Amino acid sequence: MTRKPSKIVLAYSGGLDTSVILAWLAENYGCPIVAYCGDVGQGHDEVEGLRQRALSSGASDFEFVDLRREFIEDFCFPMLMAGAKYEGRYLLGTSIARPILARAQVEVARKHGADAVAHGCTGKGNDQIRFEVTYAALAPDLQVIAPWREWDLRGREDLLAFLKKRNIATNASATKAYSRDRNLWHISHEGGGLENPWNAPPEDAWMMTTAPDRAPETPRDVLIDIEAGRPVAVDGLPMPGERMVEHLNTLAGAHGVGRIDLIENRVVGMKSRGIYETPGGTVLFEALRGLEELVLDRATLRLREELALKVADLIYEGKWYTPRREALFAAVTALARPLTGQVMVRLFKGAATAVRRRSPNALYSEDYATFSKDEVYNQQDASGFIRLFSLPERIRALAAGHADTRQAAHGAAR
Repeated sequence: MTRKPSKIVLAYSGGLDTSVILAWLAENYGCPIVAYCGDVGQGHDEVEGLRQRALSSGASDFEFVDLRREFIEDFCFPMLMAGAKYEGRYLLGTSIARPILARAQVEVARKHGADAVAHGCTGKGNDQIRFEVTYAALAPDLQVIAPWREWDLRGREDLLAFLKKRNIATNASATKAYSRDRNLWHISHEGGGLENPWNAPPEDAWMMTTAPDRAPETPRDVLIDIEAGRPVAVDGLPMPGERMVEHLNTLAGAHGVGRIDLIENRVVGMKSRGIYETPGGTVLFEALRGLEELVLDRATLRLREELALKVADLIYEGKWYTPRREALFAAVTALARPLTGQVMVRLFKGAATAVRRRSPNALYSEDYATFSKDEVYNQQDASGFIRLFSLPERIRALAAGHADTRQAAHGAAR
């Protein structure tokens, strides 16, 4: 513990950890604590009664900020345009939510005149980095308090005992199957039996998606309208981002779409195992990729893929509020300008597959691609092209042949 702040804003979820942290901060720092919750679509069950719970646990005030539309349209959709997937698979649902949550926390701190912010992230995970990198970028003057790195409480039993001793009510139990993080984009599940990578995920772990083998026997086709790389309508119905993702989560989740089981490399250096459900996001990724295949030439698509790797790492590391992110997204936005069109995505037994696509900016042309007689491609031109395209190989082979001839002549002379 360093200096004593005059007021702290705590990122508060109402779960076991932050309920303990709220009371612990009040006892150990002796100043007003503003409990703040940013709504990124974690669900009604998680936010219902949160104000009363916070105030009864020792908060001096409570702030609830609805971030759902901004989260999807200003964070998730740009990430989608970039095609960013961490280590090729993870659609970054937890990672992408942290910058907007931490930014709103800073704004609440300014509003209430607080000089410190606190979070409930553990000292082993990625989230402590994402929150604190955002604090550093937006409000380096604020003191950062991370109780999990200060106190001597170690396990779930310690936390429950802490609350019991102080007569603070909680609905948490001594056992918890998984650690979960939920928002509109996804839900993650970690801990419990999943920590053993030899254990297959039990079916009761999944919450947003139906088991693919129990999904409907009839596929469901979903039409996605895209303008300049941004999804704007589903089945012809324009929707704001948060409604669209919520709607697609329901449709795709019923068909078992969006499950992954991943062992990933955390920023802090260790590996962790998690299972993720991102049904709506999976559909949108597939739709946009289907449109890219139709519109972008090979070199441009390759550039977008290279940028996707950089963007995924940047988001995973919480470096949203940086000049590097601004530069990367300027490029991503430019590459996405011609990506306007419609894509039909088929949902069936856990898969989302683009089956139809069209765009006024398509580079694909039946006139060029057809194997039938056409007037735009002279097959004889291929001979000269191939000869030039293979010139390095030809020169290398000729040079090797000359070297062999010289070596044979030298051997004969001896």
